[in-house]
Amino acid sequence: MPNKLGFWLIWILFSVYAFIFAPPDRPDTLALIQKLIAGDWQGTNAYIVALFNLMGVFPCIYACILATDGQGQKVPAWLFAALTFLLGAFALLPYFALREPNTTFVGKKGWNIKILDSRFAGFGISAIAMYFLVYGFSNGNWADFMQQWQTSRFIHVMSLDFCMLSLMFPWLLSDDMERRGMTDDRFFSFIALIPLIGALIYLCLRSPVIESEQEATA
Repeated sequence: MPNKLGFWLIWILFSVYAFIFAPPDRPDTLALIQKLIAGDWQGTNAYIVALFNLMGVFPCIYACILATDGQGQKVPAWLFAALTFLLGAFALLPYFALREPNTTFVGKKGWNIKILDSRFAGFGISAIAMYFLVYGFSNGNWADFMQQWQTSRFIHVMSLDFCMLSLMFPWLLSDDMERRGMTDDRFFSFIALIPLIGALIYLCLRSPVIESEQEATA
């Protein structure tokens, strides 16, 4: 119960800060978003390009976890995972507050869970993430990024959203490891604390989820 109340409190405080206390939006925000979506990155700080695309990688990471964590939950995990592509942590925090501990996988894996549970998915997501990390650090202008972080609500909140998604990942790790029979692996517990990179390593190396012969009841 304390964890649930904590996530609700974080969600409320994060939302209030983002929409009231964060820097005001700039007139060119919509045009910037359209350029980022269209892949027209010329003239845009590479750090912003990388951050925007990594905010699309994080929902894929969480989808790989929620695919099995959502089995048996009273709330539809797939809905929160889908909304994360649009709203980031704003959509995922309510799921954390509503979910129940889930250390077993009941039933059989469908084709969608088999894909998201595979190491192939982990390698694919990691390749995309590493490309944008290298792209950002190789071509980005840090001084310009900090100036935009201080003056643009879009950049400011997106950066904080990235940090929030990084910090939230370890909360799902214990249950996910137990569903896979990885109950005493300190290596994965350690790497999960490394923002983004730890999550990618975990997806690439984790054991397959253990299926149950029992039919799913929820």
